[in-house]
Amino acid sequence: MSELKLNPIVKEETTKERVYRQVKEAILNGNISPDVIFTEVQLAEQLNTSRTPVRETVQDLLKEGLIVSIPRKGLQVKKITSIEQEQISLLRTAIETNIIRKMTNKITGEQLDSLKKLYQKQMRAKEKNDHLTFIELDQQFHAFPLKVLNYTLAEEIILNLNELTRLVGLQALGKYGRMDEVLEEHEVIIRAIEKRDGELAADAMKIHLENTNETLEEIQRKEKESSND
Repeated sequence: MSELKLNPIVKEETTKERVYRQVKEAILNGNISPDVIFTEVQLAEQLNTSRTPVRETVQDLLKEGLIVSIPRKGLQVKKITSIEQEQISLLRTAIETNIIRKMTNKITGEQLDSLKKLYQKQMRAKEKNDHLTFIELDQQFHAFPLKVLNYTLAEEIILNLNELTRLVGLQALGKYGRMDEVLEEHEVIIRAIEKRDGELAADAMKIHLENTNETLEEIQRKEKESSND
């Protein structure tokens, strides 16, 4: 029997999935200002949809920490303070440098190939100027060493920290050309892992996180200056 050549059926997005992605993109792209208070009713009207998928979307975004609830007023995009950003940077650097140092000596050839494929996907997202997909893949890149070690608790902590900086992080990609820099820094990390050099990988990760934090601090500093004008 000849081999059947059929393309798999692509699952269509549900209304809730479309609403979730559109609202999340609007938040991360800055189309919903952190200074604006909005309601589920307003979102439903703007999207021309029912309240149910909007309500489910809002609950998801609240859990992710991308929006906050303002009692008796509505919802608002979360603002990351400089103190919060400083703590996030310290925690990520302490955790991720140690994790990648340990992981470098344990990663298999197959797992390394998977990490490289993830890097290639991130390159394609950059070529398409798809900031949202790029930053989602970035989260997967940073979670990868934790998955190799099966460090589920640490993975949950890192994912939560990443969520808190996604708003500022997306601005860094769009306004400061961090996409190219991130890819270059990720490549250096992968090369160190290929050499099975844990110290080199840890140093590369430390530099990568420090560069990212410096960009985020610059964004926050400029936003503060513009708000004082």
